[in-house]
Amino acid sequence: MFIKVVYVVFTYLCGSIPFAYIIAKGKNIDIRNVGSGNVGTTNVLRCIGKKAGAITLVTDILKGFLPMYFATLMYDSISYNVIVATFAILGQMFPIFLNFHGGKGVAIGFGVFSVIMTFPLFIAFSIFFIIFMISKYVSVGVICATISIPIISYYLGYDVKYVIFSFIIAVLIIYKHKSNINRLTKGIENKLEVFKK
Repeated sequence: MFIKVVYVVFTYLCGSIPFAYIIAKGKNIDIRNVGSGNVGTTNVLRCIGKKAGAITLVTDILKGFLPMYFATLMYDSISYNVIVATFAILGQMFPIFLNFHGGKGVAIGFGVFSVIMTFPLFIAFSIFFIIFMISKYVSVGVICATISIPIISYYLGYDVKYVIFSFIIAVLIIYKHKSNINRLTKGIENKLEVFKK
C-alpha cells in the first residue's frame, strides 16, 4: 500500500512538471503573461512557434503516458489505474510547481487515455480532428472530443469506473476551457491555422 501511495504522489508530481513554462522560459518568455496565458501546447504554439509547441505537446503527452503505462504493468487493478490517471491529469491542471495554476489537461489526458481507453480515445481524436479542421477552433474540437469519451466508453461496455472517470475528467477539462467558451460566445475566440506558414 505504501508503494502505491508513493507512486500516486510521484505521478502527480510528474504531471505537475510545467513543460510549457520551462520551454517558454528558455526563450525568456513567461508563457503565463502572453497570449491566452494558458500553460499549454496551443499557447506555446501561438506565441513561440511550431517547434516549441511540438516539444510541449510531446512532453505533456509523455508525462501522462509513462506513469500510466508503468502503473498498469505493476498493478492489474482498474481502481488503481483510475486513481493514477486522475492524479496525473490533476498534476497538469493544478501543478504544485506553479501555485496550482496549470494547463487544461488535454495533452496529458491524451497520454493517459492512450494507455487505458485506447479505442474511445481514437474515436474522440477523430472527432477532434474533423471539427478542428472544419472550424479551426482548437477549443471546440477539444470540448466535443472530451464529451464523446464517456459516451463512447459507456456504449462500448467499458467498466463503470472508467466511464465515471472519463466523465469527471471531461467536466474538469470543459471547466478549464471556460474562458474559451466565453470568447466563443462573444465571437472573439482565436482560430489556429496549423498549416499556415
